[in-house]
Amino acid sequence: MVKIKDIAERCGLSIASVSKALHGESDLNQKTAEYIRSVAKEMGYVPNASARLLKTKRSYNIGVLFVDETSSGLEHEYFSSILNSIKDEAEKNGYDITFISHHFGSDYLTFYEHAKYRNVDGVIIASVDFRDPEVIRLVESEIPTVTIDYEFNNVASVISDNVQGVRDIVNYLVNMGHEKIAFITGEDTSVTQKRVASFYKTCEERNISVKDEYVKKGRYHIPKVSGEATRELLTLEDKPTVIMYPDDYSLLGGITEIEKHGLRIPDDISIVGYDGIKLSRLIRPIITTYVQNSTEIGVRATKKLVDLIENPKTTIPDRTLVIGGLQEGSTVKKIR
Repeated sequence: MVKIKDIAERCGLSIASVSKALHGESDLNQKTAEYIRSVAKEMGYVPNASARLLKTKRSYNIGVLFVDETSSGLEHEYFSSILNSIKDEAEKNGYDITFISHHFGSDYLTFYEHAKYRNVDGVIIASVDFRDPEVIRLVESEIPTVTIDYEFNNVASVISDNVQGVRDIVNYLVNMGHEKIAFITGEDTSVTQKRVASFYKTCEERNISVKDEYVKKGRYHIPKVSGEATRELLTLEDKPTVIMYPDDYSLLGGITEIEKHGLRIPDDISIVGYDGIKLSRLIRPIITTYVQNSTEIGVRATKKLVDLIENPKTTIPDRTLVIGGLQEGSTVKKIR
Protein backbone atom coordinates (compact mmCIF):
# COMPACT_ATOMS: atom_id res chain seq x y z
CA MET A 1 0.00 0.00 0.00
CA VAL A 2 1.34 3.40 -0.99
CA LYS A 3 1.93 5.71 1.98
CA ILE A 4 2.33 9.48 2.24
CA LYS A 5 6.01 8.91 3.03
CA ASP A 6 6.44 7.12 -0.32
CA ILE A 7 4.87 10.01 -2.21
CA ALA A 8 7.06 12.52 -0.35
CA GLU A 9 10.20 10.60 -1.35
CA ARG A 10 9.09 10.46 -5.02
CA CYS A 11 8.31 14.20 -5.08
CA GLY A 12 11.38 15.21 -3.08
CA LEU A 13 9.16 17.11 -0.65
CA SER A 14 8.34 16.91 3.03
CA ILE A 15 5.68 14.59 4.43
CA ALA A 16 3.89 17.68 5.80
CA SER A 17 3.61 19.24 2.33
CA VAL A 18 2.27 16.03 0.81
CA SER A 19 -0.25 15.67 3.62
CA LYS A 20 -1.49 19.22 3.09
CA ALA A 21 -1.91 18.65 -0.65
CA LEU A 22 -3.80 15.40 -0.20
CA HIS A 23 -6.10 16.92 2.42
CA GLY A 24 -6.81 20.02 0.34
CA GLU A 25 -5.32 22.52 2.77
CA SER A 26 -4.95 25.99 1.26
CA ASP A 27 -1.56 27.05 2.67
CA LEU A 28 0.38 25.33 -0.12
CA ASN A 29 1.35 26.55 -3.58
CA GLN A 30 -1.38 25.44 -6.00
CA LYS A 31 1.03 24.10 -8.63
CA THR A 32 2.91 22.14 -5.99
CA ALA A 33 -0.35 20.72 -4.62
CA GLU A 34 -1.51 19.67 -8.10
CA TYR A 35 1.86 18.03 -8.77
CA ILE A 36 1.70 16.07 -5.52
CA ARG A 37 -1.83 14.86 -6.24
CA SER A 38 -0.89 13.78 -9.77
CA VAL A 39 2.05 11.76 -8.42
CA ALA A 40 -0.15 10.23 -5.74
CA LYS A 41 -2.66 9.19 -8.38
CA GLU A 42 0.06 7.74 -10.58
CA MET A 43 1.38 5.70 -7.64
CA GLY A 44 -2.10 4.37 -6.85
CA TYR A 45 -2.46 6.12 -3.51
CA VAL A 46 -5.75 5.44 -1.71
CA PRO A 47 -6.58 7.62 1.34
CA ASN A 48 -6.90 5.79 4.64
CA ALA A 49 -10.35 6.51 6.07
CA SER A 50 -9.24 5.87 9.64
CA ALA A 51 -6.30 8.23 9.32
CA ARG A 52 -8.49 10.91 7.78
CA LEU A 53 -10.98 10.52 10.63
CA LEU A 54 -8.25 11.07 13.20
CA LYS A 55 -7.01 14.17 11.42
CA THR A 56 -10.27 15.83 10.37
CA LYS A 57 -12.65 14.42 13.03
CA ARG A 58 -14.98 13.49 10.17
CA SER A 59 -15.84 10.16 8.59
CA TYR A 60 -17.17 11.74 5.37
CA ASN A 61 -20.07 9.35 5.73
CA ILE A 62 -23.73 10.45 5.68
CA GLY A 63 -26.44 8.29 7.19
CA VAL A 64 -29.81 7.89 5.48
CA LEU A 65 -32.80 6.77 7.53
CA PHE A 66 -35.41 5.23 5.25
CA VAL A 67 -38.11 2.99 6.75
CA ASP A 68 -40.70 1.79 4.22
CA GLU A 69 -43.72 0.08 5.76
CA THR A 70 -45.18 -0.76 2.34
CA SER A 71 -42.14 -2.92 1.48
CA SER A 72 -41.85 -1.30 -1.95
CA GLY A 73 -38.45 -0.06 -0.83
CA LEU A 74 -36.08 1.30 -3.43
CA GLU A 75 -38.40 0.04 -6.16
CA HIS A 76 -40.78 2.93 -5.48
CA GLU A 77 -39.88 5.55 -8.05
CA TYR A 78 -40.57 8.65 -5.95
CA PHE A 79 -38.37 7.59 -3.04
CA SER A 80 -35.73 5.96 -5.23
CA SER A 81 -35.37 9.27 -7.08
CA ILE A 82 -34.84 11.12 -3.81
CA LEU A 83 -32.33 8.55 -2.56
CA ASN A 84 -30.45 8.49 -5.84
CA SER A 85 -30.09 12.27 -5.83
CA ILE A 86 -28.87 12.11 -2.20
CA LYS A 87 -26.23 9.59 -3.27
CA ASP A 88 -25.11 11.65 -6.29
CA GLU A 89 -24.90 14.91 -4.36
CA ALA A 90 -23.10 13.26 -1.43
CA GLU A 91 -20.49 11.81 -3.77
CA LYS A 92 -19.97 15.22 -5.42
CA ASN A 93 -19.10 16.57 -1.98
CA GLY A 94 -16.79 13.68 -1.12
CA TYR A 95 -19.19 11.75 1.14
CA ASP A 96 -20.35 8.14 1.18
CA ILE A 97 -23.82 7.14 2.37
CA THR A 98 -24.87 4.44 4.83
CA PHE A 99 -28.42 3.31 5.52
CA ILE A 100 -29.35 3.55 9.19
CA SER A 101 -31.54 0.77 10.59
CA HIS A 102 -32.29 -1.27 13.70
CA HIS A 103 -30.28 -4.25 12.61
CA PHE A 104 -26.60 -5.03 12.86
CA GLY A 105 -26.24 -8.74 12.26
CA SER A 106 -28.32 -10.38 14.95
CA ASP A 107 -28.08 -7.39 17.26
CA TYR A 108 -30.71 -4.69 17.71
CA LEU A 109 -29.56 -1.08 17.70
CA THR A 110 -31.56 2.09 18.06
CA PHE A 111 -31.30 4.50 15.14
CA TYR A 112 -29.05 6.72 17.25
CA GLU A 113 -26.84 3.79 18.27
CA HIS A 114 -26.46 2.65 14.66
CA ALA A 115 -25.59 6.19 13.54
CA LYS A 116 -22.95 6.41 16.27
CA TYR A 117 -21.61 2.95 15.48
CA ARG A 118 -21.19 3.88 11.82
CA ASN A 119 -19.67 7.18 12.93
CA VAL A 120 -21.73 9.17 10.42
CA ASP A 121 -21.20 12.91 10.24
CA GLY A 122 -24.93 13.56 9.81
CA VAL A 123 -28.22 11.91 8.91
CA ILE A 124 -30.91 12.59 6.31
CA ILE A 125 -34.28 11.26 7.49
CA ALA A 126 -36.14 10.48 4.28
CA SER A 127 -39.07 8.25 5.23
CA VAL A 128 -40.06 7.11 8.70
CA ASP A 129 -42.64 7.48 11.45
CA PHE A 130 -41.45 10.85 12.74
CA ARG A 131 -43.41 10.33 15.98
CA ASP A 132 -41.29 7.29 16.84
CA PRO A 133 -39.38 8.05 20.09
CA GLU A 134 -36.22 6.64 18.50
CA VAL A 135 -36.47 9.10 15.63
CA ILE A 136 -37.00 11.94 18.09
CA ARG A 137 -33.94 10.75 20.07
CA LEU A 138 -31.84 10.89 16.88
CA VAL A 139 -33.15 14.32 15.89
CA GLU A 140 -32.48 15.73 19.37
CA SER A 141 -28.96 14.28 19.52
CA GLU A 142 -25.67 16.00 18.71
CA ILE A 143 -25.66 14.45 15.22
CA PRO A 144 -26.63 16.98 12.49
CA THR A 145 -29.90 15.94 10.83
CA VAL A 146 -32.09 17.05 7.94
CA THR A 147 -35.67 15.81 7.65
CA ILE A 148 -37.64 15.40 4.44
CA ASP A 149 -41.35 16.30 4.46
CA TYR A 150 -41.49 16.81 8.23
CA GLU A 151 -40.64 19.72 10.49
CA PHE A 152 -39.14 19.69 13.98
CA ASN A 153 -38.29 22.84 15.89
CA ASN A 154 -34.71 23.97 15.25
CA VAL A 155 -34.04 21.13 12.79
CA ALA A 156 -33.29 21.66 9.09
CA SER A 157 -35.96 20.31 6.77
CA VAL A 158 -36.69 20.06 3.06
CA ILE A 159 -40.40 20.08 2.32
CA SER A 160 -42.31 19.33 -0.86
CA ASP A 161 -45.04 21.97 -1.08
CA ASN A 162 -48.01 19.66 -0.49
CA VAL A 163 -50.29 22.59 0.32
CA GLN A 164 -49.69 24.24 -3.06
CA GLY A 165 -49.79 20.88 -4.83
CA VAL A 166 -53.32 20.08 -3.67
CA ARG A 167 -54.37 23.69 -4.24
CA ASP A 168 -53.22 23.47 -7.87
CA ILE A 169 -55.09 20.20 -8.38
CA VAL A 170 -58.37 21.44 -6.91
CA ASN A 171 -58.26 24.73 -8.82
CA TYR A 172 -57.61 22.83 -12.04
CA LEU A 173 -60.56 20.48 -11.38
CA VAL A 174 -62.91 23.33 -10.61
CA ASN A 175 -61.81 25.17 -13.75
CA MET A 176 -62.63 21.99 -15.68
CA GLY A 177 -66.16 22.18 -14.29
CA HIS A 178 -65.97 19.62 -11.48
CA GLU A 179 -67.87 20.25 -8.25
CA LYS A 180 -68.26 16.68 -6.96
CA ILE A 181 -64.64 16.08 -5.97
CA ALA A 182 -63.66 13.01 -3.96
CA PHE A 183 -60.34 12.62 -2.18
CA ILE A 184 -58.70 9.34 -1.13
CA THR A 185 -55.99 10.33 1.34
CA GLY A 186 -52.90 8.59 2.68
CA GLU A 187 -52.50 7.46 6.28
CA ASP A 188 -52.35 10.08 9.04
CA THR A 189 -48.98 11.81 8.58
CA SER A 190 -47.95 15.45 8.52
CA VAL A 191 -48.00 15.28 4.70
CA THR A 192 -51.58 13.99 4.71
CA GLN A 193 -52.69 16.58 7.24
CA LYS A 194 -51.37 19.40 5.05
CA ARG A 195 -52.94 17.95 1.91
CA VAL A 196 -56.34 17.44 3.54
CA ALA A 197 -56.36 20.94 5.05
CA SER A 198 -55.40 22.42 1.69
CA PHE A 199 -58.14 20.38 0.00
CA TYR A 200 -60.91 21.68 2.27
CA LYS A 201 -59.57 25.24 2.26
CA THR A 202 -59.30 25.45 -1.53
CA CYS A 203 -62.76 23.91 -2.00
CA GLU A 204 -64.16 26.47 0.42
CA GLU A 205 -62.44 29.31 -1.48
CA ARG A 206 -63.98 28.03 -4.72
CA ASN A 207 -67.44 27.61 -3.13
CA ILE A 208 -67.32 23.82 -3.54
CA SER A 209 -69.23 21.79 -0.95
CA VAL A 210 -67.47 18.57 0.08
CA LYS A 211 -69.62 15.68 1.27
CA ASP A 212 -68.18 13.66 4.14
CA GLU A 213 -68.53 10.45 2.16
CA TYR A 214 -66.35 11.92 -0.60
CA VAL A 215 -63.24 11.85 1.62
CA LYS A 216 -61.86 8.35 2.18
CA LYS A 217 -58.84 7.29 4.21
CA GLY A 218 -56.40 5.20 2.20
CA ARG A 219 -52.70 4.36 2.39
CA TYR A 220 -49.77 5.59 0.37
CA HIS A 221 -48.39 3.26 -2.32
CA ILE A 222 -50.94 0.48 -1.75
CA PRO A 223 -53.24 0.11 -4.81
CA LYS A 224 -55.51 -2.43 -3.12
CA VAL A 225 -56.58 0.03 -0.41
CA SER A 226 -57.28 2.78 -2.94
CA GLY A 227 -59.19 0.27 -5.04
CA GLU A 228 -61.46 -0.54 -2.09
CA ALA A 229 -62.03 3.16 -1.40
CA THR A 230 -62.82 3.70 -5.10
CA ARG A 231 -65.41 0.91 -4.95
CA GLU A 232 -67.14 2.67 -2.04
CA LEU A 233 -67.21 5.96 -3.97
CA LEU A 234 -68.60 4.34 -7.11
CA THR A 235 -71.46 2.73 -5.20
CA LEU A 236 -72.69 6.05 -3.78
CA GLU A 237 -76.07 7.22 -5.02
CA ASP A 238 -74.59 10.64 -5.75
CA LYS A 239 -71.24 9.66 -7.21
CA PRO A 240 -68.31 12.09 -7.55
CA THR A 241 -67.26 13.18 -11.03
CA VAL A 242 -63.55 13.04 -10.15
CA ILE A 243 -61.41 11.16 -7.63
CA MET A 244 -58.09 12.42 -6.26
CA TYR A 245 -55.60 9.73 -5.18
CA PRO A 246 -52.76 9.92 -2.62
CA ASP A 247 -50.12 8.93 -5.18
CA ASP A 248 -49.78 7.61 -8.73
CA TYR A 249 -49.08 4.06 -7.62
CA SER A 250 -52.23 3.92 -5.48
CA LEU A 251 -54.16 5.35 -8.42
CA LEU A 252 -53.54 2.09 -10.29
CA GLY A 253 -55.82 0.34 -7.82
CA GLY A 254 -58.49 2.90 -8.62
CA ILE A 255 -58.13 2.30 -12.36
CA THR A 256 -58.60 -1.44 -11.83
CA GLU A 257 -61.78 -0.90 -9.82
CA ILE A 258 -63.16 1.62 -12.31
CA GLU A 259 -62.64 -0.86 -15.13
CA LYS A 260 -64.40 -3.58 -13.11
CA HIS A 261 -67.45 -1.31 -13.00
CA GLY A 262 -67.38 -0.99 -16.79
CA LEU A 263 -66.59 2.72 -16.62
CA ARG A 264 -64.26 4.66 -18.91
CA ILE A 265 -61.65 7.23 -17.94
CA PRO A 266 -62.27 10.14 -18.31
CA ASP A 267 -65.63 9.85 -20.11
CA ASP A 268 -67.47 8.34 -17.13
CA ILE A 269 -65.20 9.31 -14.23
CA SER A 270 -62.11 11.50 -13.95
CA ILE A 271 -59.03 10.71 -11.84
CA VAL A 272 -55.97 12.59 -10.55
CA GLY A 273 -52.77 11.22 -9.03
CA TYR A 274 -49.85 12.65 -7.08
CA ASP A 275 -46.03 12.38 -7.39
CA GLY A 276 -45.62 12.39 -11.19
CA ILE A 277 -43.71 9.12 -11.48
CA LYS A 278 -42.53 8.07 -14.93
CA LEU A 279 -45.33 5.50 -15.22
CA SER A 280 -47.88 8.34 -15.17
CA ARG A 281 -46.60 9.39 -18.59
CA LEU A 282 -46.25 5.90 -20.04
CA ILE A 283 -49.73 4.44 -19.53
CA ARG A 284 -52.75 5.53 -21.55
CA PRO A 285 -54.48 7.76 -20.97
CA ILE A 286 -51.62 9.85 -19.57
CA ILE A 287 -52.40 10.51 -15.91
CA THR A 288 -53.24 13.97 -14.69
CA THR A 289 -51.04 14.30 -11.60
CA TYR A 290 -48.97 16.68 -9.50
CA VAL A 291 -45.27 16.18 -10.21
CA GLN A 292 -43.10 16.46 -7.11
CA ASN A 293 -39.52 17.55 -7.78
CA SER A 294 -37.98 14.51 -6.08
CA THR A 295 -34.49 15.07 -7.48
CA GLU A 296 -34.37 18.63 -6.16
CA ILE A 297 -35.60 17.43 -2.74
CA GLY A 298 -32.68 15.00 -2.45
CA VAL A 299 -30.12 17.54 -3.67
CA ARG A 300 -31.33 20.28 -1.33
CA ALA A 301 -31.39 17.93 1.68
CA THR A 302 -27.82 16.77 1.02
CA LYS A 303 -26.47 20.27 0.47
CA LYS A 304 -28.10 21.45 3.67
CA LEU A 305 -26.66 18.55 5.66
CA VAL A 306 -23.15 19.10 4.26
CA ASP A 307 -23.42 22.77 5.27
CA LEU A 308 -24.48 21.78 8.79
CA ILE A 309 -21.53 19.36 9.03
CA GLU A 310 -18.86 21.64 7.59
CA ASN A 311 -20.12 25.04 8.77
CA PRO A 312 -22.02 24.35 11.99
CA LYS A 313 -21.58 27.85 13.40
CA THR A 314 -22.97 29.72 10.41
CA THR A 315 -25.55 27.35 8.88
CA ILE A 316 -29.13 28.03 9.93
CA PRO A 317 -31.31 24.90 10.36
CA ASP A 318 -34.23 26.35 8.43
CA ARG A 319 -36.99 24.99 6.19
CA THR A 320 -36.49 24.67 2.43
CA LEU A 321 -39.66 24.49 0.35
CA VAL A 322 -39.51 22.66 -3.00
CA ILE A 323 -42.28 23.40 -5.50
CA GLY A 324 -43.51 20.95 -8.15
CA GLY A 325 -46.00 21.41 -10.96
CA LEU A 326 -49.23 20.04 -12.43
CA GLN A 327 -49.08 17.51 -15.27
CA GLU A 328 -52.46 17.94 -16.97
CA GLY A 329 -52.52 14.56 -18.71
CA SER A 330 -55.74 13.13 -20.18
CA THR A 331 -57.63 11.67 -17.22
CA VAL A 332 -59.78 14.69 -16.36
CA LYS A 333 -62.85 15.43 -18.48
CA LYS A 334 -63.95 19.00 -19.04
CA ILE A 335 -67.61 18.99 -18.08
CA ARG A 336 -68.39 22.65 -18.36
